[in-house]
Amino acid sequence: MAKKRNKNKNSGSGSAPMELSAEIPKDLPQPMDTTEGKPSNPSLNVIKRKMKGGIPVKRSKNLRKQKAMEKAISISEKSEEKILRNKSRVSRIQSAKSLYD
Repeated sequence: MAKKRNKNKNSGSGSAPMELSAEIPKDLPQPMDTTEGKPSNPSLNVIKRKMKGGIPVKRSKNLRKQKAMEKAISISEKSEEKILRNKSRVSRIQSAKSLYD
């Protein structure tokens, strides 16, 4: 069975009664709104957003390149070590064979 989790939210969110007796008459002059809002320039916001978005992408791209280079270097070093081990093993086997022959 499903639980009614939103029961309390829905029951208390009915329309609240509003007081109409405290209305301000329209005939009286009302104070002028003196708040100054800073006008926003949408083109500047777009430029800032593009710059912020571009830098992490470039960094992550550089990090991926660096990691790929490090991985390639480590793989080549491992293969060189493997080749050297095989050469030394072959030389040991040949020297052991020459001792017994």
